[in-house]
Amino acid sequence: PAIVTNIGEKDAEVYLGKGQTARIGWDGLSWARPYEDESHRGAKPKTAADILKKGDLIRIQEQQDKEGNSYWRLAQIPAVSGALVSLDPTNGAINALVGGYDFYSSKFNRAIQAKRQPGSGFKPVIYSAALEAGYTAASIINDAPVIMEANGDDDTWRPENYSGKFYGPTRLRWALTKSRNLVSIRLLRAMGISHALEHARRFGFDPDSLPHSLSLALGSGEVTPLQMARAYAVLANGGFLIEPWFIQRIERNGEVLFEADPLVVGCNQDTEEETRQPGEAVSCRAAPRTLSEENRYIMYSMMQDVINRGTGVRARVLKRNDLAGKTGTTNEQRDAWFTGYNQHIVTTVWTGFDDNSKLGKGEVGGRVALPAWIAFMKVALEDIPDEPPEMPSTLVTVRIDKNTGLQVSGNTADTMFEIFRPGNEPPVSEEEETTSRDPATTDGQESPGSSVRPDDLF
Repeated sequence: PAIVTNIGEKDAEVYLGKGQTARIGWDGLSWARPYEDESHRGAKPKTAADILKKGDLIRIQEQQDKEGNSYWRLAQIPAVSGALVSLDPTNGAINALVGGYDFYSSKFNRAIQAKRQPGSGFKPVIYSAALEAGYTAASIINDAPVIMEANGDDDTWRPENYSGKFYGPTRLRWALTKSRNLVSIRLLRAMGISHALEHARRFGFDPDSLPHSLSLALGSGEVTPLQMARAYAVLANGGFLIEPWFIQRIERNGEVLFEADPLVVGCNQDTEEETRQPGEAVSCRAAPRTLSEENRYIMYSMMQDVINRGTGVRARVLKRNDLAGKTGTTNEQRDAWFTGYNQHIVTTVWTGFDDNSKLGKGEVGGRVALPAWIAFMKVALEDIPDEPPEMPSTLVTVRIDKNTGLQVSGNTADTMFEIFRPGNEPPVSEEEETTSRDPATTDGQESPGSSVRPDDLF
């Protein structure tokens, strides 16, 4: 806290207490535009007098510029709340947990108590369920308007993409990269809500607590940041469901009163049972596999694209090749999320108001939550090697046309390599039907999700 003692044209003098004073330059003042509502700010200030007056009790913060020089900046206590959870996906150990801005201002722990809608952050669960149902990353779904009755009355539900635009037939990989809402809804409708709900159990979610409607595709259920971190850990650790834990051990006078017994990825209980000595306890409990290695790897690859060329592109500032993640934003920007990971760490960040007020126009996950995630991960990743997962030998890569999702042989700007389960590759495009097919990668039969379905297009 500080008291304004003098105001210049572009600066202000403040008293900090105990005989200390400070000067706030224009670089530390010019950001302070008057608040009008959640989507509008007043005119930019021209002088310090537009912002402060003598005798004001304010808050200031010491910061550093790009050259490392310290300066004072006008600050404020945020009205918006937030939470962060970071854990080890191999055993569930909590690395960091932040439940709010200040414990003395609010003792409500949003990291474990706040149930909020995850928005598009739930889409990886939907897309993973689609892969289990026979779809592929190259399957085509039409990004077109969807109109449905709501609640069985005359009301209609008209979901839209965030941009308000529609993009037509779209590959699943690209739809997840760009977080296309209409593709997710059509995908869920095609594969069935019950299938997706049961698949969500593999990520630690209780199907009974999730909506049994198509709004599930847009993350309309309520989850905590801790639940989101646990769910994404399945994608980070190879397909195993872990249990987050907080306390490693409690001792009193040298006596161990409590010691954590976590589920551990890679713990082979059968081997330990055979090799342990009589009376020796098994040292770990094996985390159950809930997702196939193939499903997990394809999802990991798709979510890397979210960072490389999608809604999470700001994370590229970390200059790593092993990061994957997903943004999340709810209706009217009331919640903003980003959850990202590699094989060694999962971190989720949520931002929103406790009273569910709007954050404001443009306040989406990639703009609000992602910067906090980047700031944390920049430090957390310092001693973690940049190691993308290896593709399982049970998967194959096939060159496809980016527009149709069909197999092609020519290397042009409109082609790319995509990952498939053997036998689930798309058919060859009509232009190349006369070209011989490689018998090692396809048997000439179409597999589920390998071609465009009529209900996907219309």
